[in-house]
Amino acid sequence: MRQFITIAANAFMELVRQPVFLLLMTASASFEIFLATPYYFAFGDEPKLVKNSVLAVMLLAGLLGAVLSSSASLARELRSGTALAALSKPVGRARFLLAKYTGLIAALTLLTYVNLVAALIASRMTFDAYGETDLAAIGIFTAGVATAYALGGFSNFFLRRPFVSDTVFGLAITVTLAAAIIFQFTEQKQTVGQMAEVDWRLVPAAVLILFAVWILAALALACSTRFDMIATLAICSAFFLIGLISDYLYSRFGGTLDGGGPIWARVLYTLIPNWQNFWLADALETGRSVFHWTYVARAFAYVVAYVGAALAVAVALFEERELS
Repeated sequence: MRQFITIAANAFMELVRQPVFLLLMTASASFEIFLATPYYFAFGDEPKLVKNSVLAVMLLAGLLGAVLSSSASLARELRSGTALAALSKPVGRARFLLAKYTGLIAALTLLTYVNLVAALIASRMTFDAYGETDLAAIGIFTAGVATAYALGGFSNFFLRRPFVSDTVFGLAITVTLAAAIIFQFTEQKQTVGQMAEVDWRLVPAAVLILFAVWILAALALACSTRFDMIATLAICSAFFLIGLISDYLYSRFGGTLDGGGPIWARVLYTLIPNWQNFWLADALETGRSVFHWTYVARAFAYVVAYVGAALAVAVALFEERELS
């Protein structure tokens, strides 16, 4: 167990020290804030448009983060021989791979958390044609990001600590503090006679997106046992795009909701992850009901089953991989 924790912690720290990880975190969170600043003139659907957009950014950032992080965590180590040095010790390949996955999803969870905080800020900043851009929130968020980078530079120059990892952790803290200040001490007019509020229903929606990112991470890790980053990105993008329309393809090939249809269609429908199970942004604006955490629990059971199957395939591929 100690070896597992050590490998997972090292994998996590290695990923948050990647400059591309910091760039992806900063760019995705900043872009979510930007999405809440323009005038859209969407006939009253501005809040829905902004919320759908920030959740889409969160999902795409998770896809890129999963591929880039898995390639940096496993494919590069296999190519450079670092994995061979680790496996020369009494560490099994299955334990090594599962520890790598644990560190990978920990880093992706941190990325999704920062994007969630930015999404909550963006939900408070939304306005229609009669509102105005929340300049105070933009200034506070920008100050939080600048403070994180300044602290990272200070620790690197004076304390000789890694700039990237310190900035990543500092960004998670300062963005959270910026959100607390914005929510407590600023006000935003969403429309005539109505003040904007934080849509906390984005929290369970972001949790579902995090589950989807965990599945993408498992698929990317399985691909990284055999392929480099470009091939892994292509395969994961194909899974992502096909999974978005899996319901449509299943119905076109004769599948039904009660499990009917050709056997091969049911098998493919089971193997391809259905991302629609994790994308419920439209339910935030239907007004039919509140977001139920019981659905999140059922989605988690689906994630556990799918990730377990994907990691089993990854372990089988990794066991047959020549490390020399």
